[in-house]
Amino acid sequence: MPLLIAGSIATDHLMSFGGQFSDSLVADQLDKISVSFLVDDLEVRRGGCAANITFGLGNLGLRPVLVGAVGEDFAGYRAWLERHNVDCDSVHVSETKHTARFVCTTDTSMAQIASFYPGAMSEAREIELKPIVDRVGAAQYVLVGPDDPEAMVRHTDECRQRGYRFVADPSQQLAFGDGELIRSLVEGADILFSNEYESSLITSKTGWSKEEVLDRVGTWVITLGADGVRIERKGAEPIVVAAVAEVEAVEPTGVGDAFRAGFLAGLVWELDTRRSAELGCLLAAHVVEKVGTQEYTLTREQFLARAENAYGAEAAAEIAPHLSTLR
Repeated sequence: MPLLIAGSIATDHLMSFGGQFSDSLVADQLDKISVSFLVDDLEVRRGGCAANITFGLGNLGLRPVLVGAVGEDFAGYRAWLERHNVDCDSVHVSETKHTARFVCTTDTSMAQIASFYPGAMSEAREIELKPIVDRVGAAQYVLVGPDDPEAMVRHTDECRQRGYRFVADPSQQLAFGDGELIRSLVEGADILFSNEYESSLITSKTGWSKEEVLDRVGTWVITLGADGVRIERKGAEPIVVAAVAEVEAVEPTGVGDAFRAGFLAGLVWELDTRRSAELGCLLAAHVVEKVGTQEYTLTREQFLARAENAYGAEAAAEIAPHLSTLR
């Protein structure tokens, strides 16, 4: 059963600042903020949350279906994704707008200041999921990631109406969405993804307690950065998985997307929740060590060696049969 991954498809413009943003910010003057940072470099990379997740899944040997909207400038990017086993046949192409742009500067403490131009992404609200399911077959999950807010609501509503199992991943839209929007995106999800800060946004903006969120979703997966991930279910003890050790962090953009790809791959392969989270952490480690969200490559021997070093021989043995496409 395929995975449908709906969300943003964008080009990332990534810059590095040699100092710390906090040194230039005055707490009681933030309402008058006007600052400029001289950056050391510029990297233009492929990105967008949905594209990053499908790239990760494709690298692990799955064939995910990318669902989103792009401009006519997408041709080269499409060819790249298709070479990495991503089904792009359901991507909507705008006749008037460019593919979205993400512009981000990262300082030496890994703090980030970013802007996002949606462009063609606003047309994702025109996409219906049923014709895609009719084309590829029943989906194991539909992940609804950060995208045009109306598109996210439409996809989530359609999943509930048609009985598609869905994964809620509102991510960056949590900062801008109100309680009504967030409640509509979370209610009924099989899996809810967030980081620790976003989990606080979910509870504060919806007015739900943590327990009330767990009443409405099957599993809540909360990434904790360098501290790994915590997985919560109603009435069960949390599962905590440590991040991969000995990682040389270079650029954090896209790390969460890689984790999601690994976690979902684990579920497709019928690994248990802990092992799926470990797989997600392994893939995330490859991203944080590169500039750009899709610049990593996987080899079977190195991936399994890292799995054994991080999580033990049993973990590597359970993952190994599913990596037949890796060389």
